[in-house]
Amino acid sequence: MAIGYLQIQARTAREAIPVDGAQVQILDDEGNVLYRLTTDISGETQPVSLETVDQSFSLNPGYQGTPYANYGAVIDAPGFQSVSVTEIPIFDGETATLPVTLIPLQDRQTRQTAENITIGPPAAAMDGPRNQQGSSENSRVLRQVVIPNPITVHLGAPNASASNVQVPFSDYIKNVASSEIYPTWPEAALKANIYAIMTFALNRVYTEWYRSDGYDFDITNNTAYDQYYVPGHPVYDSISRAVDELLGEYVRRQGQQAPYFTSFCNGTTATCSGLSQWGTVSLANQGYTPIRILRSYYPNDIEIAETNIVTGVLSSYPGTALRQGSSGLDVQTIQTYLNRIRRNYPAIPAITDPAGIFGASTQAAVKKFQSIFGLTPDGIVGRATWYKISNLYTAVTRLAELNSEGTSLGIGTVPPTTVLRQGSRGQDVVTLQYLLNVVSRFYSDVPAPSQDGIFGPGTRQSVVAFQNAMQLSPDGIVGPQTWQALYDIYLGIGENVPTPGPGTSTISYTVKAGDSLWSIAQRYGTTVNAIKEANGLTSNDLQIGQVLQIPVSQSPYVEYTVRSGDTLWELARRYDTTVDAIMRANGLTSSVLQIGQVLRIPIG
Repeated sequence: MAIGYLQIQARTAREAIPVDGAQVQILDDEGNVLYRLTTDISGETQPVSLETVDQSFSLNPGYQGTPYANYGAVIDAPGFQSVSVTEIPIFDGETATLPVTLIPLQDRQTRQTAENITIGPPAAAMDGPRNQQGSSENSRVLRQVVIPNPITVHLGAPNASASNVQVPFSDYIKNVASSEIYPTWPEAALKANIYAIMTFALNRVYTEWYRSDGYDFDITNNTAYDQYYVPGHPVYDSISRAVDELLGEYVRRQGQQAPYFTSFCNGTTATCSGLSQWGTVSLANQGYTPIRILRSYYPNDIEIAETNIVTGVLSSYPGTALRQGSSGLDVQTIQTYLNRIRRNYPAIPAITDPAGIFGASTQAAVKKFQSIFGLTPDGIVGRATWYKISNLYTAVTRLAELNSEGTSLGIGTVPPTTVLRQGSRGQDVVTLQYLLNVVSRFYSDVPAPSQDGIFGPGTRQSVVAFQNAMQLSPDGIVGPQTWQALYDIYLGIGENVPTPGPGTSTISYTVKAGDSLWSIAQRYGTTVNAIKEANGLTSNDLQIGQVLQIPVSQSPYVEYTVRSGDTLWELARRYDTTVDAIMRANGLTSSVLQIGQVLRIPIG
């Protein structure tokens, strides 16, 4: 019997917040419930096994049937819109991870509405023609090959009235590859196709193929023009691993910088002058390497190049993977990012290694992060892991910044009465731009405008996208209806979306040599029994490296008794806070500490 696997990930705010306790039903193609699942603190379910079609059929281009089985999923979480997903392809031996983006209910909205998503067959199984046009040279090109992070995708033909969505580049490539081809294909075939997909996208960006014609996107998801991107499509493990390995690499001709225009089609029902997707399977079975497969369809002088230039990230990948034993500023950067991310994802264990030293606790945190976000859980920070950590850090900190900005702006519950349009200026424009920035964290088709108090073209573009999303007249003018819709969403987010950080009931802790339940309880101001209950422990025995969930009071502080060798800097690093925050919390005017001194340490 052929078996595949399905896992659900329920998150919101561009993955900044996992949705714990979402109820998930897995359905067969007749609507019968096969499994009832609940998401954990990372917003994910355990993978479940599902019957499917034998792998051999997905390796045969002449097979006339469907070489996979279709399933469905319904996801419900209090305070969020329900999501129903149908026609999820499950392949023999493959784990499909279905990313579900949950949208908060609006203010005063008491009844859930359902978002319906249909996945459908991969592009390799479709009959439609592919007439991709492009060039490796263009009169208007970027100076360097850059990874667009995020990439802006138009969900339709270039001239169609359709939404744009912004997607992290790695997630985009994994989605497209999972939407285009079969994940059961040989590894060399998968990699050849991923090189073509990645290079195709980089070519569109490098040549500004659409933007040079006045469009506000980088690429479309229409297969007649570009490549297949399906919002909400599951990502398969084999494809995810290959993309992680190849991310940032692309195809070019020797002596040239431009990404080659790597057009492709399935090679059976649609033919083209570029790569044949099914043809790559035959060549891989003959022992061809990915580059040899590519040279069978493109010029013989093509080569694999790479770029480390990525837009929209705080710190560029250092070029060398970080692993246990590494040290330096890059390690400290990753430690800082992970310690902040774990406020939102408490399953990630705390890092207790010295700053800049990649020790066992850093490795444990990296492994857990990789496991949560579909990366190879090897504890090594390569390019894909670096950029995923950077993306998540940006998402969680930006959301926290917006929460703080809302307080300082004094956003109330009653919308302004001012009518705003392009050219308007002032405080109400600042409020508008702030609200649009908040909405953009939860609605991927609403771009975030600059918060400068000037209603320029960027703000108008954001307003129009918001009006389209809310099914309002997309006139770019902010009148009573648009104001009310903005406030309904903003207040609904405040009512329904949990705020990680201060006030959370548990934190993660990784057991170190010499730890005991009593010492940990003393350190965090809790009890041994509370820790045992929170972790289902039946004895006091601990294992080094074991991850515990530590109950903490709703107070934003823990009490700590100073021991020999402690410094404010070390305590700040250990508890993921700052020296100034500890000094303020304790009224200290000096950094000198006394053994036995009791300090209040801000947490969260």
